[in-house]
Amino acid sequence: MTVTAPATADLRPATRATYAAFILAGVSISSWATRIPQIRDELRLTPSQLGLVLLSIAGGSIVSLVASGHLVARFGSRRTVTAMAALLTLALSGAAAGYHLGVVAVVVCLFAFGFANGAWDVAMNVQAAVVERGLGRSIMSRFHAGFSVGTVAGALLGAVMVAAHVPVTLHLSVTALVVGASTILAVRAFVPDGATEEQSGGGLKHTLRFWREPRTLLVGVFVLAFSFAEGSGVDWIGIAVIDGYQAPAAVGTLTFAVFLAAMTAGRWFGPYLLDRYGRVPVVRALAVITVAGLLLFVFGSTTPVAFAGALLWGVGASLGFPVGMSAASDDPAYAAPRVSVVASIGYCAFLSGPPLIGFLGDHITVIRSLIAVAVLMGVASMVAGAVRPLPTPPKAD
Repeated sequence: MTVTAPATADLRPATRATYAAFILAGVSISSWATRIPQIRDELRLTPSQLGLVLLSIAGGSIVSLVASGHLVARFGSRRTVTAMAALLTLALSGAAAGYHLGVVAVVVCLFAFGFANGAWDVAMNVQAAVVERGLGRSIMSRFHAGFSVGTVAGALLGAVMVAAHVPVTLHLSVTALVVGASTILAVRAFVPDGATEEQSGGGLKHTLRFWREPRTLLVGVFVLAFSFAEGSGVDWIGIAVIDGYQAPAAVGTLTFAVFLAAMTAGRWFGPYLLDRYGRVPVVRALAVITVAGLLLFVFGSTTPVAFAGALLWGVGASLGFPVGMSAASDDPAYAAPRVSVVASIGYCAFLSGPPLIGFLGDHITVIRSLIAVAVLMGVASMVAGAVRPLPTPPKAD
């Protein structure tokens, strides 16, 4: 059965709503990230202990991602994002208050936070693929640029909150309420996803068959490598600058904002490069840029050098995830389950990344442990051929 895209005129509200979903998701993630150093200090966590606490976010994401292809196919991207926005509001507010109670309360709330983010991620990427196909233009990375805009906004707001000594609980609770309510209102303009549950696999049992597709798995590994580069920056840049460069907390947060701003620019201007040179050459070049940025950041001797390294690191990591989502969505009839598989594999980076960097940080310092990201960029280059677009079926005469 052919999946019919909505008319372009009908997609204008859906396009704006999709941007809103990505932007607001970014605000929630980076708002949390800006307060990690203060929460770490309150709970008196070592780098490895902090890594395990952050692991709870990835654990929640993995649980939801495994089933999200089925959930989105059954309930649609609009209802899925709506439900997850409500859950995220409760989870982030709970973490904001719970860190006064101890580690267990934070871990439980962060697991729910990760669960909400995982299903939200798949659902909004499926809607983005519907809009991209309907418009006939490669704009997936621009939706992800919207996510980065949200992360930059959240990071800058977080820097202001840190500098003004606004309590963590007040900052994150208000942010959670605003993000949740705004998202629920915005996604009312989503269009139907197009593929029914029957088309996309017929149920949870059948959607698991997409875990046996070699190309889908390789795209997942590619996304995992770039997600590790992105996630390591989100989780550890602030702490690496504070501990490695002996910089104030506000400087660490600003370095984080530079990283996110660079990712935003890369994702906004990325479609031009992708259309001109193709997916594979562009992402391989970006892997090299990521490594160059990491070397500057890790081995630099001054904070301006760290800022330059964070900038290159952000540009290099910018297109991996959106290119992977586009590759998983090349066949619209099976976009939901394939995006679910690719996102699930990619989120393993967020599952393994925090404890790995934390463990290495206990032995060689956090900033030196970031060299592990460069190793995965080599893996990304080797499997990048998997993201080459699927051949278009010949049209009937």
